[in-house]
Amino acid sequence: MNLWIMLLFGLGYLAITLEDALKTNKAAIGLITGVLCWTTYMLGSSEKEPLVHALAEHMGEISQILFFLLGAMVTVELIDAHEGFEIITDRLRTTRKRRLLWTVCGITFFLSAVLDNLTTTIVIVTLLRKLIADRNDRLLFTGLTVLAANAGGAWSPMGDVTTTMLWIGGQISALNIVKMLFLPSLVSILVPILMVLPRMKGNIQKPEVLTDNPNTTSLRDRQIILWAGLIVLLGVPIFKTFTHLPPFMGMLLGLGLIWLLTEYLHTGKSEEDKAFHTVVYALRKVDSPSILFFLGILLAVASLQSSGILQEVAVWLDRTVRNTNLIVLWIGFLSAIVDNVPLVAAAQGMYSLEQFPADHYFWEFLAYCAGTGGSILIIGSAAGVAAMGMEKITFFWYLKRISFPAILGYLAGALVYMLLAA
Repeated sequence: MNLWIMLLFGLGYLAITLEDALKTNKAAIGLITGVLCWTTYMLGSSEKEPLVHALAEHMGEISQILFFLLGAMVTVELIDAHEGFEIITDRLRTTRKRRLLWTVCGITFFLSAVLDNLTTTIVIVTLLRKLIADRNDRLLFTGLTVLAANAGGAWSPMGDVTTTMLWIGGQISALNIVKMLFLPSLVSILVPILMVLPRMKGNIQKPEVLTDNPNTTSLRDRQIILWAGLIVLLGVPIFKTFTHLPPFMGMLLGLGLIWLLTEYLHTGKSEEDKAFHTVVYALRKVDSPSILFFLGILLAVASLQSSGILQEVAVWLDRTVRNTNLIVLWIGFLSAIVDNVPLVAAAQGMYSLEQFPADHYFWEFLAYCAGTGGSILIIGSAAGVAAMGMEKITFFWYLKRISFPAILGYLAGALVYMLLAA
């Protein structure tokens, strides 16, 4: 049974990478793969009821991610509909590609530590659409944005789901993970930037501004919605810290509040005047196929976790490799193929706090590798999948232009960590 599940997952993964050649939408392939993996698992099991409960538990976890993603996307779309990002782009006056690359990656690296890598990617990719007209240039910036977002999320307890898992599980402490992983994470993004810089020559071409846009908002409304949106996004980790509720709850609360705010701002206007500034309009603009793609991929990975395949891989690594550094490095490489969350969960189940106490070398290195290893392939991280959907980036485009710099950055950061911890 496990062999069939792995085969289906592999074929689905291959079909996603070949979506251009097959002329298919990756969301459809993802959904089919996820459902078929679980169908195979169910048909091959003699006890059905436990599997139904396992699927329900996984759907609970997956829905948290999907609702978080939906809330973040709608909030960003609302800011965009009110032209709030124009306030930021107007201040980024440089048109030189190299200077802009440093600026964008720097903002992404630090912002993802405060928000998280997924939300930060959504915000920055939306900004890049306002800054760069040429699609080839914008895709290159977007690829490096994914690397910067994942690198920035790795050194913060709130920046990446896996780091948060280790923090909540007691394997790491907040101040120590910042101290130990900041420099390795910084190196992991500096190396790719320096490798790509020679390709960054000349100036960017900014998109044309429509002067006769009938949906132009007032400066007051732009500022109100921009600041409200940023407060909502920045407030999510604060809400989680104080209430101990999952992040999607804070995101949904923020979405509800900004929904009320937009209704209040446009009170008294005609339906025609406020049609493009409502949450209903933002919901229509949200990239629904990307959310469904997310659902399919996470379902497929959940089947690997529930069937014990990921646990078997972890045990096999432990028995055959027997070197802690190599095991964790391989977990990072595996997180580029499957989601890093179940991989870290498997590691947490395999190794106890008695074996590796809190803030042990193993847990810190695991946080780095799981957080940045997903950048090697675009499908390996939530940030990558979000960027893939928003900018329609193909698997092979990313593999050809971003993966090699990402691998070198990943290994360079790992080397820096090992030297620091020695």
